[in-house]
Amino acid sequence: MSGASDRHPDIHWPSGFSPDQAHSFCQTQAVVHAPPALAFALLTDVPRWPEWVPGLTEVRAGPLARSFEVRFHGHRFEMYTGEHVPYTRLGWSGVGAGVQLYQAWLLTPVADGTHVVTENVVRGPSARSLKTSSPLWARRLN
Repeated sequence: MSGASDRHPDIHWPSGFSPDQAHSFCQTQAVVHAPPALAFALLTDVPRWPEWVPGLTEVRAGPLARSFEVRFHGHRFEMYTGEHVPYTRLGWSGVGAGVQLYQAWLLTPVADGTHVVTENVVRGPSARSLKTSSPLWARRLN
């Protein structure tokens, strides 16, 4: 698991959700062999997430535009899109299972396709206790 010092300098964070304020933080990077438009389309096709996101079994549209609900490892999360800049940036916040989270995505074109960085900040009493009592669940959140 990465620490707040590993954060990408170009990720935007909403107030209260910087990696320095996190009870749990994780960063992942990869090069996707597809153009940014295709990678972005996949990430924003929320109804199809259960096809490729491990542990995510259900997605439902929310009551507001750009809101949705997911069932992740048996827990319900209400999700709200925070940042949406086509082909370059995404961010959404979620509330559920005793935690609040924000997941940010940064997509940058490279010669082989798209360099993708995703960072997750998780806050709340469950996130604090999960680090020690249930490391597996903490890893799933990240």
